[in-house]
Amino acid sequence: MNLITPVILCGGSGTRLWPLSRESFPKQFVPLIGGKSLLQITLARVKPLASQLVCVANNEHRFMVQEAMEAEGTKGHQLLEPVGRNTAAAMACAALNAQPGDVLLFLPADHFIPDADAFASTVQRGVVAAQAGHIVTFGVQPSLPSTAYGYIKSGPAAQVAGPHGDVFEVERFVEKPVAEKAQQMLLAGGYFWNAGIFLTRADVLIAALQQHAPDILASCRAAVAQQTRDGSFIRLDPAAFDACRAESIDYAVLEHHHKVAVVPFNGAWSDVGSWNAVAELTPADEANNRISGQGHAIDAANTYINAPHRPVVALGTRNLLIIDTPDALLVADAEHVEQVKQAVALLKTKQAPQATGHRRVARPWGWYDSIDAGERFQVKRIGVKPGASLSLQKHHHRAEHWIVVKGTAEVTRGADIFLLTENQSTYIPIGEVHRLHNPGKTDLEMIEVQSGSYLGEDDIVRFEDAYGRVVPMRAEA
Repeated sequence: MNLITPVILCGGSGTRLWPLSRESFPKQFVPLIGGKSLLQITLARVKPLASQLVCVANNEHRFMVQEAMEAEGTKGHQLLEPVGRNTAAAMACAALNAQPGDVLLFLPADHFIPDADAFASTVQRGVVAAQAGHIVTFGVQPSLPSTAYGYIKSGPAAQVAGPHGDVFEVERFVEKPVAEKAQQMLLAGGYFWNAGIFLTRADVLIAALQQHAPDILASCRAAVAQQTRDGSFIRLDPAAFDACRAESIDYAVLEHHHKVAVVPFNGAWSDVGSWNAVAELTPADEANNRISGQGHAIDAANTYINAPHRPVVALGTRNLLIIDTPDALLVADAEHVEQVKQAVALLKTKQAPQATGHRRVARPWGWYDSIDAGERFQVKRIGVKPGASLSLQKHHHRAEHWIVVKGTAEVTRGADIFLLTENQSTYIPIGEVHRLHNPGKTDLEMIEVQSGSYLGEDDIVRFEDAYGRVVPMRAEA
């Protein structure tokens, strides 16, 4: 049995990193650092701690989590939430699915901690306290008087502290402070940034929830009692979980509990919670410009450019953040990045699809990119992973033309099954049952031209599907 079971909390919409992060593709899945997503980096960081782990994820993101787990070679299962209910409910359901004495390490999927060895060592220092019945938190040594984080005030050394006295009782939690208060706490010492990482026995957490948030625990018990299992996916009961109150574990339990300890962490840490935080992860030039991708800064200073798709030139700019995506562009003063949420809210009121969804959409079989659209037509680029298949389906309102540009496609069209290679094409009439399959060992890419009176993604009648999706599906191909 593993001494520690990592539980990675994969929820959150990540609108503060819009337009790269959106509700349909939150920041934990976005390749932000070295071509890897924050979730992949987190999976790699906890892999040495245990052979099995748990990811708590939104049902809509399950295949993106699965892909990240496969990419990092990690094993475990996913606990799927039908709706988001914050960390108290997510942690409660994970604890209820564990053995009572299991030591669970709860950590967010979207934090960046570059020194994995230092992280593992810090976690191990908290194990004795967790086994002794504490809920252990990890406090980051502040490097500046930040107003973006909550703080933990440490008290005396915990009785279970190791030989170095590096486990302390938590005296109190402090809300995100104003600048003057943050400066005072930094000078006083004994205050740590709250990293939102917790180590506890499953039964200890359940008992604390019973004491401080019994309604949340009751809803989660009901959701777990009626949960179903589909391979590595554990699906919580939708009705019971939907009825659960949404609250963070900090408010629901930790601020009221009597037995909470903190272990200081002295390594580098970032919650990557704003574009300023992302910019700081990119090396700066002599003018403090930071460039990711195809950006160019001329006579500029303190300018960050994220341009993965096309050249973006900043000429004579100061203190700007420029984030370019195929369908939306953000230009912001560095002092106003916390208002990105307001920009997303405005776009939602305007019913702009870019507020929540990307042009490129992940699917369990691969992806599609809606590259052009107009009256009665739409053009998509489609990528299918080796061995993967789209569902057997038909459409009532649209016909489709398929052109293979890379790899080999196996096409089912009515009673016919045939192969298409590069530069070959086929036509799928309205109402014809069809399927696309990649029989090869390399990615398949094709261009799909749709034409018809209605082109919405809900015009799908599905007959067979390898991924267990319901028929018909509202917005998945």
